Amino acid sequence: MSTPEYSQHLRQLAIRIVSRLRHAGHTALFAGGCVRDQLLRIPPHDYDVATDARPDQVQSLFEKTLPIGAQFGVVLVVEQGSPFQVATFRAEGSYVDHRHPREISFGTPEQDAFRRDFTVNGLFEDPFEGCILDYVGGREDLEKGIIRCIGNATDRFEEDRLRVMRAIRLASTLDFQIHSNTWKALTICASNLNEISAERIREELNRILLSPRRMQGFDLLDKSGVLSFLLPEVEALKGCKQPPEFHPEGDVFIHTRLMLALLHAQVPLHLALATLFHDIGKPGTMQEDQAGRIRFNTHEKLSAEMAYKIMKRLRYSNTEIEVTQTLIRNHMAFKDVQNMRPSTLKRFLARHSFKDELELHRIDCLSSHGSLSNYEFLIAKCAEFSHAPLAPTALISGKDLLALDWKPGPQFRIALEAAYNAQLEGLLSSKEEAITFLLEKFSDLGSDKTSSRGKI
Repeated sequence: MSTPEYSQHLRQLAIRIVSRLRHAGHTALFAGGCVRDQLLRIPPHDYDVATDARPDQVQSLFEKTLPIGAQFGVVLVVEQGSPFQVATFRAEGSYVDHRHPREISFGTPEQDAFRRDFTVNGLFEDPFEGCILDYVGGREDLEKGIIRCIGNATDRFEEDRLRVMRAIRLASTLDFQIHSNTWKALTICASNLNEISAERIREELNRILLSPRRMQGFDLLDKSGVLSFLLPEVEALKGCKQPPEFHPEGDVFIHTRLMLALLHAQVPLHLALATLFHDIGKPGTMQEDQAGRIRFNTHEKLSAEMAYKIMKRLRYSNTEIEVTQTLIRNHMAFKDVQNMRPSTLKRFLARHSFKDELELHRIDCLSSHGSLSNYEFLIAKCAEFSHAPLAPTALISGKDLLALDWKPGPQFRIALEAAYNAQLEGLLSSKEEAITFLLEKFSDLGSDKTSSRGKI
């Protein structure tokens, strides 16, 4: 979300664009989301300009431009390194691929408003007069908190089927209700998302998951039928029962939903994704014995494998996939932390992903049994170990062993690992102590018996 200061900076740059277009004899207005957000007192994160100037005229007026959609009347104008979409007022014909209109005709602000998706996005602002141009009833819907399609809702969703997810995203992020006619058309068109590219779907899903109101978005995805199409692996969590002594909240689907609600407002995307996917392996690993005890052995491993396939399907980057998988794969390790040796615990705390793993563990506990004993233990240990690096440089290396005339080989790793563990546990504090430790524990490494593992 933009800061008020940055948003104001963008607004001033956008006003310069409008001013230059007007001085050249053209009509120019702010359009769409920036007008909506301004009226809602949300700092806009970008500003779009609509004008009667044709794309070639826009390009002739500005030094840095990029015709990102000149055939549809859209030119990107760059001011002080910030991009602004400048689009010519237009009317649109039928859509050829459920995304792009077959033909367009340049027109008036009113025609341009009626070709847009939702009434709250069909507003224009004159930044000099301070007036709002509303041809579609968008201002009233803003005041009532309603997401409503402009014109016939089914037509709008058929034109661009991604609008199904966009309506859900707007309703959840703005805390609005979806109008009944729009909702009815949305649920009918939900199954048509298979004709939309995975990349476009992924970006809308990301924006829903990154919203502080992500649970509201999740519920709308579920109730609309989008979830069953988009993420059948999450839909399959419904009815997957859990041991009531550990999960009094209910099935795995309810548990996952509660975790999304418990996440902090601002979290990295991989943490939100890990929350959504961390238990999707439970239906595939569920076992119930004759006494009624339920187990999900190694479900974290299967969940990570399933998350990989889902994220590949939605074209996530390899980096995002890897870090999400790491959080999922490690989320069950927290149950053993109070029994770890100091050296093992320090390695555990020193992992790059530990902070996000700890947050996943916190909400996992709060949404189930409610005990935060392991979480509080780790917080205390972080404070206890804060006076020194969790993963300090090793006191000795392979070069030091060679200097002792020890024979190189696989046993070097065993000896160095033992020395480093002793260092992490506070038993060694200098190279001399480390050498003495190894001479006592691994004395035969100095002999010709290079295959020996020493005395551990």
